[in-house]
Amino acid sequence: MARSDPSFTMGIEEEYLLVDRDSCALAKAPDAMMAACAKALQGQFSPEFLQCQAEVGTRVCTDIGQAREDLRNLRKTVSGIAGDFGLAPIAASCHPFADWKKQHHTDKDRYNNLRKDLAGVARRMLICGMHVHVGIDDPNTRIDVMNQLTYFLPHLLALSTSSPFWQGEDTGLSAYRLTVFDNLPRTGLPPRPNSWSEYERTVEALIDLGLIEDSSKIWWDLRPSARFPTIETRICDVQPRLEHALSLAALVQCLTRMLYRLSLRNQRWRLYDTFLINENRWRAQRYGISEGLIDFGDRTIKPMDQLLDEVIDLVGEDADALNCRAEVEATRTILTSGTSADRQRKTYTAARDAGLDQSDALQGVVRHLIAEFHQDL
Repeated sequence: MARSDPSFTMGIEEEYLLVDRDSCALAKAPDAMMAACAKALQGQFSPEFLQCQAEVGTRVCTDIGQAREDLRNLRKTVSGIAGDFGLAPIAASCHPFADWKKQHHTDKDRYNNLRKDLAGVARRMLICGMHVHVGIDDPNTRIDVMNQLTYFLPHLLALSTSSPFWQGEDTGLSAYRLTVFDNLPRTGLPPRPNSWSEYERTVEALIDLGLIEDSSKIWWDLRPSARFPTIETRICDVQPRLEHALSLAALVQCLTRMLYRLSLRNQRWRLYDTFLINENRWRAQRYGISEGLIDFGDRTIKPMDQLLDEVIDLVGEDADALNCRAEVEATRTILTSGTSADRQRKTYTAARDAGLDQSDALQGVVRHLIAEFHQDL
C-alpha cells in the first residue's frame, strides 16, 4: 500500500513575559487577567512555569496565511487584556534586567512537580521560546525527517537569537536562553532513533521506571510531539516581531517538506556527527548571525548570508508548494536588520552613548521590545 504524503500543516507556540508598562520590570500576571485571556482565546492561552509568563498556541494551520491571522489575533488579544492591567507582553527569550531569584512559579500540579523534580535548576527558568509544529502523520516518517532536520537547527537558532542580556548584564552570547535550558535533563540535540518503535522503547524505559509520565518531559531541540502527529522544532528563541516569527516558522515547514521530498527520490540529507552539529549550535548561540556556521560538506566556515541563500534555494520548490515563498525569502531581512539580540544591543548602546545610566538604558531595551511586539499588529 502506497504511503500518503504528509499534510505539512503547521502550528506555532510562543511564550511571553509580562512586564509593567511604567517600570518595565517583570510583573506577576493577575488572576483576572489570566482568566480573561483564557476566556477570550478558548484553549489557545495558558499560564507558564513562572507567574510572569504566559503561552499561546495557534490552531492547526494549513498555510502561513492562516498562521499569520491566528498568531496576530493571539498577540493582539493578550496585549489588549494585559494593557487593561497596566501590563504589556514582550516576546524575548530573556528579560534584560530581571532577577530570577525574585520570581515565583505558578501554583499548578504540573509546575509544582517540576519544581520538586528539578530543584534549583527550575528556579532559573526565566526563559521563553518559540515552538513550531509540522504535521507528519506517519510516525516512521516523523523519525526519519527529524534525524535529518537536526542539521539545520543551528541555522534556525542563529536567525532567531533574542536573549543577549541576563540579570542586567550583556552576556556576550546571542542566545543566553540555552545556557539556562541546557541545565535541565533530556535537553539539547535529539538522538537518532532508527524507527518509531525504537523511539517508543526508549521513552517507555523512563515511563516504566516512573521517571517521567510521558514524552512531554523530553525537551530536546527537536522532538516528535507528545500530543500531536507532528515534529516539534524547539530550538528557536521567541521573536519580538510577528513577521520574523512567521518567516522562521515558514522556513521550518519548508525544510521539513524538502527532506521528505528527497526521500521520494531515494535521497536523504547526510547525517553528521552530533559532536559537529553541536559546534554549530554553539556558534549560533554565541554569535547569532555575525560569524557564520560550519559547512561540513566543504569544511569551511560560511557567512550567514551565503548559507541562507543556499537554504532558500534548497526549499524554493517547497515554498511555492506551501504558498510561503515571500515569508521564506523575508528571512533575509533578519540579516539586514539584525536579530533581536543585535537590535537589543544597539538600543542599549545608543542609550548609554546618549548619557543614560545602565538602569535607564536597560529599561529602554524593554520599551524597544514592547514596541516591536506591537509592530505588525
